[in-house]
Amino acid sequence: MTVIIDARNLVKKYGAFTAVDGISFTVEEGELFGFLGPNGAGKTTTMKMIQCISPLTSGSLSVFDMNVSLFPREIKRHLGVVPQETNLDPEFTCFENLLVYSRYFNIPKREAVRRIEELLDFMSLQEKHDVLIDRLSGGMKRRLILARALINEPRILILDEPTIGLDPQARHLIWEKLKLLQAQGNTIVLTTHYMDEAERLCNRLVIMDNGKILVNGSPGELVGSNVGTDIVEVEHTPDVIACLEAMNAHYEVFGDIVQVITGKPREVADRLFDSCHPVRIYARRATLEDVFLKLTGRALRD
Repeated sequence: MTVIIDARNLVKKYGAFTAVDGISFTVEEGELFGFLGPNGAGKTTTMKMIQCISPLTSGSLSVFDMNVSLFPREIKRHLGVVPQETNLDPEFTCFENLLVYSRYFNIPKREAVRRIEELLDFMSLQEKHDVLIDRLSGGMKRRLILARALINEPRILILDEPTIGLDPQARHLIWEKLKLLQAQGNTIVLTTHYMDEAERLCNRLVIMDNGKILVNGSPGELVGSNVGTDIVEVEHTPDVIACLEAMNAHYEVFGDIVQVITGKPREVADRLFDSCHPVRIYARRATLEDVFLKLTGRALRD
């Protein structure tokens, strides 16, 4: 595969504060690559450096084999960006928002109109063609921003929290569109706080914290190597802890819940029922969220 983004020992400092601390990663052409991490982990800062809107402090970063410090204009020409905030012009219709944006790329009006009609249709927004932005739902606005990011036919699509605040139906529709775009050959880089979104969409991802990359790989690889295949959750009581100690089980306590990491969930559950009679017990597959919480902790970040 062709490497389309290449970061080596990437550092970004704001005065004495280090937001990104010597990270290295690559993104291959045609893959969907994710950045995960708690607030303040360095995800958005890294994305801004890829977008050539925040200069790096040290290390190297190339996009399309071009140094971001030397060729920002050339790189930006081939990027489509979906920001976290909704920044559409409320005084314009859907069509007018896209038309105005197309002028930043010097797209001839006839060609711009053709692309806009196709994108509105692709995003299931054709019936909102002449509707003002304030009359759109949150999901429609996010789809329109995604359409706007595609107006210049970018080689890399960069999305910062693309489904933030959306209901399940709107999220699933955007997921469907992103997978279709990837199938058409687009390279997609995203940040998200939704673990199910990352697990469903990403070919590869990194989990960051305090400006560093903690792990990288496919969702399946990260789950298997960090927490195993299954989790048994049971109430936290002295009897349960005694049973687990007698079983030499690998467990962690989180408040009133004990999580047992195991490859044999039925056997563990049966022994707990037989030996210590818990009121509630629940067995499930391990997920990317388990990996995330294990590596970054459960403390609230603002």
